Amino acid sequence: MIKGQRQEEELKPTIAMLSALAQETRLKAFRLLMSAGSDGLAAGELARALDVAPNNLSVHLGVLCQAGLVNVRREGRFQIYTARITAVNALLTSLVETCCDGHPDVCRLVSTLGCT
Repeated sequence: MIKGQRQEEELKPTIAMLSALAQETRLKAFRLLMSAGSDGLAAGELARALDVAPNNLSVHLGVLCQAGLVNVRREGRFQIYTARITAVNALLTSLVETCCDGHPDVCRLVSTLGCT
């Protein structure tokens, strides 16, 4: 594989994450999940908080899961969704890794965000 193709392959996860977040309902849902931390939120809670029909939200959550931004687990009858903090860190790293060459102040800013 030539260098350009390898770099293109490496960008696919970043493109998938940014594409998933480039829609209002998904971005709002993701922000709520980030706020909820490792406890996550049930799909019904998210639907009520966003004033979105559960079946509509299900599609949006599926897109976020497929992009690797969200995990889902079952607790009894409920689907609990959580943001994948490691994916957020990977996304931020991907966005700044090439621009930091010669600009350490940019990298320092990202490293102080405190998401682990």
